[in-house]
Amino acid sequence: NPAEMSHTCRGTISLHGALIHTVDACTFVVSNGGTQTFHIKASTEVERQQWVTALELAKAKAIQAMESALVLRRRYAAKSLLEEEEEEYQDNDNQNVETASVIKDLTRRLDDLQACNDLMLKQGSGLQRALSDLEMIEPPSPELAAKFKIVSERTTLFRIAANAMISTSSDYLQLAQQQEPKWKKMLQHERDQKVRIEKMVEQLARQHSHLEEAAQHAIPSATPAGGHRPSHDFRAISDDFVQHSAFTCSVQFFTRPSLEFLRDIIPHSAFASLVACQMENYHFADPAITTSPSEDEEDNAEFYDAQESDTFTLNIPIATSNSISHARDRTDSQGSDDGSSSEGDPTPLPASDSTGADSFLIVTDSTAAQTLSAVRITNDLDNTSWRSNNDSSSTGMTTISKRKRRTRVPDKPNYPLNLWSIMKNCIGKDLSKIPMPVNFSEPLSMLQRLTEDYEYADILDRAAECTDSYEQMAFVAAFTVSSYATTAARTGKPFNPLLGETYECDRTDDLGWRAISEQVSHHPPMLAQHCEGKKWRCWQEFTMASKFRGKYLQVIPLGTAHLEFNIGQHHYTWRKVTTTVHNIIVGRLWVDQSGDMDIVNHKEGIKCHLKYIPYSYFSRDSQRKVKGVVMSSNKEVKWVVQGTWDTKIEIAPVISTSGTPDNPVYKTGPYILAWKRRMPIEDSEKYYSFTELACQLNEPEEGIAPTDSRLRPDQRLMEDGRWDEANAEKLRLEEKQRATRRAREHDSEKATAQGLSYETYEPLWFRKKQDPYTDSRCFVYNGEYWDHKSRGDWSRCPNIF
Repeated sequence: NPAEMSHTCRGTISLHGALIHTVDACTFVVSNGGTQTFHIKASTEVERQQWVTALELAKAKAIQAMESALVLRRRYAAKSLLEEEEEEYQDNDNQNVETASVIKDLTRRLDDLQACNDLMLKQGSGLQRALSDLEMIEPPSPELAAKFKIVSERTTLFRIAANAMISTSSDYLQLAQQQEPKWKKMLQHERDQKVRIEKMVEQLARQHSHLEEAAQHAIPSATPAGGHRPSHDFRAISDDFVQHSAFTCSVQFFTRPSLEFLRDIIPHSAFASLVACQMENYHFADPAITTSPSEDEEDNAEFYDAQESDTFTLNIPIATSNSISHARDRTDSQGSDDGSSSEGDPTPLPASDSTGADSFLIVTDSTAAQTLSAVRITNDLDNTSWRSNNDSSSTGMTTISKRKRRTRVPDKPNYPLNLWSIMKNCIGKDLSKIPMPVNFSEPLSMLQRLTEDYEYADILDRAAECTDSYEQMAFVAAFTVSSYATTAARTGKPFNPLLGETYECDRTDDLGWRAISEQVSHHPPMLAQHCEGKKWRCWQEFTMASKFRGKYLQVIPLGTAHLEFNIGQHHYTWRKVTTTVHNIIVGRLWVDQSGDMDIVNHKEGIKCHLKYIPYSYFSRDSQRKVKGVVMSSNKEVKWVVQGTWDTKIEIAPVISTSGTPDNPVYKTGPYILAWKRRMPIEDSEKYYSFTELACQLNEPEEGIAPTDSRLRPDQRLMEDGRWDEANAEKLRLEEKQRATRRAREHDSEKATAQGLSYETYEPLWFRKKQDPYTDSRCFVYNGEYWDHKSRGDWSRCPNIF
């Protein structure tokens, strides 16, 4: 019976009641004091001592576990409850996951420390008794040698226990010291949040009271006959309304709902005075509230569509050193918290309440826009939006291609995705060698998918013409956002490239750029890419880490992208944000982008911080938001960037600065449309939601390398709608790649055994080089591909298909 294992099972002894003592140099006895006794002999005295020490430690832990059973049950119950909450709210409670992990680690180390303490006390007591017995013996005595031996054993055990205690204590102390700053920061954050909520509740209570008083002033006590009140009576409030002590601007500020209510019940002049007073003090909660036209002006008034709130908070991390470095995507907890903060307090806090924050106020010039636009930047995030005030520009590229290219691919066949269609190819096979069915894919490789980043490369042509470095940075930021536009409707998985697979895309005749990509590593998967335009060149090394969270899959890019302009030699670097694929198990797949992106101009120290707001069901703001600012090396805001990563990006310059050094106010000019997505045609969902460029990426072409993705047979079969054949061909290619890898490993082992050097795999068109900007080695283009293509020399290309 498993329940009897701890106390009555034959052949076992419960450690918490076991007696452990040594007999001679190599023998020791373990007994339960009754029917069970084990005589154990080790090969050496050192081995016996190790066994005795290990059993003593285990016994101490067993005793401690019995004495604290109730505490442990409560702890594990709390842990289980926390794990359930983490699974349910993992999108916005990742910070709790990290906290629980740290607490679990600290608790485990504390338990080990307690066990070592108990064992140390026990061994210390035994040593003390042995020393007392030794002192009572009168020399010379025949028992002296035996007592000395016991004392020596006790001393050894005590020394081992003391060393274990010291080691465990050091580990615990080191971990506690590492976590101390984080705990302090978390406690301070919670305290600030509590104070902010208290102020918000207090302010809401005051506003509620003032609104009630306003309603009492507005509505007469007597109701006209018939029970209906004329509509004009509700607005019949004199201009003396704003002079009332309850509505004095120096002490009272209103949120958007309050202002909307007041706009409907007070005269136009009174409301205009109230709004002007609020804006003058920079404490307005929503500057999108504009004064309503008077009744005489309503006939000639021009009406505009309702726009979103203009105030939002952007999290800009404060650098710890003067040097500018790339910030990897923040933890998942930060992204989740930001995504669900739309219900937070929109009222700006005093500067003293934002510890360690860079606080700016950015105001759009009212003469160039229909409404006021304000941006306040602190360490907290509020999910409201920027306003687009200028939508007259366009980034559409009018070009004439010298070659007629296709505009679509064959329709996706209607193959039902069921369990049997996947499992029938898995029967009797090694699970590690089962290929992913093409049912989940799209007929493009990862090399081709990454080339789609340059669909809007005309933004870089426009940026190359900028004479202002800050404006150029703003356009570069718009380009980085444009690379995510296709992911809004594309959920298919691209084909994993084979080692040595390449892809070229020469669009110099119509789009003005050409790119070459190569799979440079298979374990881990890594590709390198180089693209060059007329006035710029861009390259990157792309690899990623993926995390499966049960309901969704996170893809975290790890490579760095580089951009360099021919004019001015401005060099930019950035890293992509996290991509999340939702509804992996059940439901319709959809993709979201979230995280922080830092774009750095290494020549002048200019930095652009972009915030990709994660999707939130509870946000009143539009989804897929991107917000950011361009800052100088001394953190002065120069340009503002805002928009959505699936629609458009707008930028605006800062034209003037006012305010105090601690709370500067930057006024911006009108917004400029830096990028706008070219929407796919209506029936594109029939062929994998491809854009026109995506349809042309896998179009057959002559004169390409034999390793080009266009020549990959399984991908071509899938595009033609022959999915069963594509699955079979995909399996053949993967088996061929494994055989090639095994042969390469065998040759390496053979050369090593013979003492010979063996050359590892080297890419064809890229070489590894030290990157001075990231201080790491990465693959860069060797400049030989296009020369080989012009000569038609593909002799160095292996047979991978």
